[in-house]
Amino acid sequence: MGYLKYVRQLWKKPQENMPELWRERLLQWRREPVTVRIERPTRPDRARSLGYKAKPGIIMVRQRVSRGGRMREQFKSGRRSRAMRRLKIVNINYQLVAEQRAQKKYTNCEVLNSYWVSQDGKNYWYEIILLDKDHPQILSDKQLKFVGKSDNRGRVFRGLTSAGKKGRGMRSKGEGAEKIRPSQRANKRLAK
Repeated sequence: MGYLKYVRQLWKKPQENMPELWRERLLQWRREPVTVRIERPTRPDRARSLGYKAKPGIIMVRQRVSRGGRMREQFKSGRRSRAMRRLKIVNINYQLVAEQRAQKKYTNCEVLNSYWVSQDGKNYWYEIILLDKDHPQILSDKQLKFVGKSDNRGRVFRGLTSAGKKGRGMRSKGEGAEKIRPSQRANKRLAK
């Protein structure tokens, strides 16, 4: 395995194992724009396990997402007890939100995967692995060429990444997961 084993150990408790570096990074990342293209992954062990390779056509992006509940705009008049509530119930996680925002910024790429990098009281930071779907080195790679096919267009918006599958409940099978497949919405339609 080599050095990546030790990198993985450090990242299990990053605030305890590297407190000064952690603090410096957060100070720097807060000043940066929301979406930042980076040269190499901050967590090479995690990126490699999710499919990252140091080759042309693979782009790394660090995405910041604000924390907190998703609220509708304030009601201007009247108490609408039965109409709706202020808190939006959205069944997608912050990681999927980060992936979708990165995809919107880099429209010629497809999201391969993403992983958590940092968080503070206001924000989450995720690093996203994007693949240029028309790059010849990506199309010739056996493991990555599936991105070039037409049925993989916009996979992040259809919940086909790992974070998207988690939000759709696709990590569980069998008992207790009867109403998940093919999708929760399709299952409601079939019940009517």
